[in-house]
Amino acid sequence: MDSKNELVSSLTIELKRGTLVLLVLSQLSTYEYGYSLVQKLEKKNAPIEAGTLYPLLRRLEKQKLLISKWDTSESRPRKFYTLSEEGKVVYEQLKTEWRAMSTLMEELLKEEENNETD
Repeated sequence: MDSKNELVSSLTIELKRGTLVLLVLSQLSTYEYGYSLVQKLEKKNAPIEAGTLYPLLRRLEKQKLLISKWDTSESRPRKFYTLSEEGKVVYEQLKTEWRAMSTLMEELLKEEENNETD
């Protein structure tokens, strides 16, 4: 891969990294455990590596945006996560910010494209 493609790949990863918190919060209105969340996101064409997800879940829990509970009813205990009350508020605020940024970016990109065709 040439250096331009490597740069684009690196910048794309950076863009995606900035959206991971919103992506994960959007899927936790009900309890999910890590692996089920990985599968759910894959089905929605938003894959996330387990090695990225689990530390993120722990960090969001530490920040009090998520609450967790252990299910030990099966042979393999699983830790389930969902949004806390604070997490719901933060999620709503992040959605508002995301929509404002998305609208701004669409306007800027359309303006730039229109300038190219003039």
